[in-house]
Amino acid sequence: MTVKTVAMYLLKVIGIILGIVIIYAILGLLIPYIPVSAKDDGLKKEIPIYIYTNGVHTDIVMPLKNDLQDWSRKIPFGNTKSKKTDYQYIGIGWGDKGFYLDTPTWADLKFSTAVKAAFWLSDSAMHCTYYNTMKEGDDCKMIMISRSQYENLVKYVEDKFDRDQNGNFMLIPTNAVYGDNDAFYDAKGTYSFLYTCNTWSNNALKAAGQKAALWTPSDFGIFQHYK
Repeated sequence: MTVKTVAMYLLKVIGIILGIVIIYAILGLLIPYIPVSAKDDGLKKEIPIYIYTNGVHTDIVMPLKNDLQDWSRKIPFGNTKSKKTDYQYIGIGWGDKGFYLDTPTWADLKFSTAVKAAFWLSDSAMHCTYYNTMKEGDDCKMIMISRSQYENLVKYVEDKFDRDQNGNFMLIPTNAVYGDNDAFYDAKGTYSFLYTCNTWSNNALKAAGQKAALWTPSDFGIFQHYK
């Protein structure tokens, strides 16, 4: 094989990769504009939930405890550094374990982490964060949902957790937490460029009968429907 042949082959490979990236970027920008309308079940909207982004990962934030669900029984306070028990809300997000543990901000992103995450090569995790209060803003939007919609949301979220032989959520022992009020747990599924943490959160909104994008890899795709 001549040098010219090798060079042509490499150029073709690079061209294909660039083409895929460009197509993905275009679809990632355009498809999120296709809305999925909210489904009104006719019931009173009495439970507040929030969509929250830290600029990298999007979480679904829910009341810590009500008569339908007590998250503290399944995600113990003792698994956080603070051990505090007076929180009012819990934020839960699904994503790539490497992204969560090694990439708290985009500045921390490593090439190896990105490649593994993009191409189904690593495990996933649930990131669970307790909050005392929630404040609406560009990064946080409140949605009122019904009890029935909340039950559907809870089921959707719970189904993504990995469980041990006793049915308990499986804590990931790590010091790579973001603060004193969060913890990581093993999760089902594999992250990819087609199914990201934001895709999961977008689908959570669909499960709860709320406005969402048809598909989105980014937090922008979700939040544009809640301006």
